[in-house]
Amino acid sequence: MAYDLLIKNGRVIDGSGMPAFRGDVGVTRGKIVAVGKLRDSAARTIDADGLVVAPGFIDNHCHYDAQVTWDPLCTFSCYHGATSVIIGNCSLALAPVRRGRESRLAEFLSYVEAIPMEVLSTVNMTWETVGEYMDTLDKRLGVNVGNLIGHSAVRYYVMGDECQGRAATPEEIEAMRGIVHEGMQEGALGLSVSKNRGHYDPQGVHIPAFWAEEKEMFALADVLGELGVGTIQSGGGRDAELENRLMTRLAEACGRQLVYNNLGQSVRQPEAWKQHMALVEETARAGIRANPLCTPNSNTTRFTMRNTQAFRGIPTWHPILLASDEDKLRAYSDPAVRQQLHQEVVEWVADLPGANLGKRWYDYIWIGETMLPKNQQWQGKSIREMAEAQGKRIIDGFLDLVVEEHLDTVFLEGSSNVDKEAMAQILNYPNAYIGLSDGGAHVQFHGGYGYSTRLLGYWVRQEQIMSLEQAVRRLTFEPASTFGIYDRGLLRPGLAADITIFNPDTINPMPEDTVHDFPAGGWRIRELAQGVHY
Repeated sequence: MAYDLLIKNGRVIDGSGMPAFRGDVGVTRGKIVAVGKLRDSAARTIDADGLVVAPGFIDNHCHYDAQVTWDPLCTFSCYHGATSVIIGNCSLALAPVRRGRESRLAEFLSYVEAIPMEVLSTVNMTWETVGEYMDTLDKRLGVNVGNLIGHSAVRYYVMGDECQGRAATPEEIEAMRGIVHEGMQEGALGLSVSKNRGHYDPQGVHIPAFWAEEKEMFALADVLGELGVGTIQSGGGRDAELENRLMTRLAEACGRQLVYNNLGQSVRQPEAWKQHMALVEETARAGIRANPLCTPNSNTTRFTMRNTQAFRGIPTWHPILLASDEDKLRAYSDPAVRQQLHQEVVEWVADLPGANLGKRWYDYIWIGETMLPKNQQWQGKSIREMAEAQGKRIIDGFLDLVVEEHLDTVFLEGSSNVDKEAMAQILNYPNAYIGLSDGGAHVQFHGGYGYSTRLLGYWVRQEQIMSLEQAVRRLTFEPASTFGIYDRGLLRPGLAADITIFNPDTINPMPEDTVHDFPAGGWRIRELAQGVHY
């Protein structure tokens, strides 16, 4: 038979975790029809010699709810191998919506996910129901989009301005259940809820979903249980799980897969991930599907010692941060001040409950950019590494550089997911699912789109924490199964031909830059990739 597309001579990694093999993939009418050593001709042929042929990656935690209406490719996830994205997370969505309430609904998404309101205001919300929203997207898509029904949107639709501040009545809960039931029947992938204490509207009030009592959350989740389909996603799930096992109890009650944010390593609580993992293990042993997401991305902040907030709450350091630059330099040069700082943040002679600093801060602050050519050798080194290389105390090595470069040295502070040994365990943990790009959110602060290319380039190729086959499975088959997308995630005959082709020797996220390509003249952080060919 003749194929529409023939991908030849590739290193086929089919998403199952089984060993790679050299072979071809034949595609006809959007479906995979053959995998192996194929001899037939094709209308189009791609020579994938030296490249990996894999299922398209599924970006399982995104906020493209508005962006997809003007950017059907959902950039920049697609540049990192994603052929499917999942939106409507953390209870935030743009449907259902009543006429006249569009702007207020958009405010919840705007403020929580840091998407400028002037950009969201350009979206013409012609829909009302969840189904009508999905029908609107269906008319112009470049990638596959899976939609979750957002609890905050549903609560606002039913309760209006009273959605924040009180419990729902039984009648209101029943009305919400009806919306969730209708949305699921119209093709939504599931329901998203939130117990995130840090998610507010622009007025400083918690978003609608946060106000829901447990009986409301359980009633909505039970709709999925009654239908026997769908996945539940929760923002702020980690704290709720640690506090009273809410995620486990919700998943057990409705019998559905539940995923929540998130399992990660924190600099300030370096051992907390182990305690969380132990709870997840208990839940898994009980046969309950309540699984955290995790990400290969680390969180880092740039600062100089002119304006840093990293050392707030340290008794000796805090007043120095508020002083003039001249007084800062004078203090940092003073041996007595250095001795006090050494005792407070190296020896930790007393507990400092108001401090923002982890006790191993010198391992998680790196020299990013130096001002003097002779100091360039320290770029990329941690404070500890630089100090030890010079035979100095940590405080002396750090402040010698700060003073020498007149407070202008650029430092990088890691706040999470920077401990390599911890991350190797987290990313390999089978009861946590990899993803959490947050694509489409925080658009003027950081990317996150490159979680997949970072996994493959840094954690697999450079750090070798797992096989390439296992990493591809983590990016394809696992998220497809988690969200019930059963016709994708594997290279198997009969399944959708969602395919990505990449070079395992070069794949990586590229450095972030800025582009002005949003509506209303808006700008955003761009993160492209190298090594992704198709």
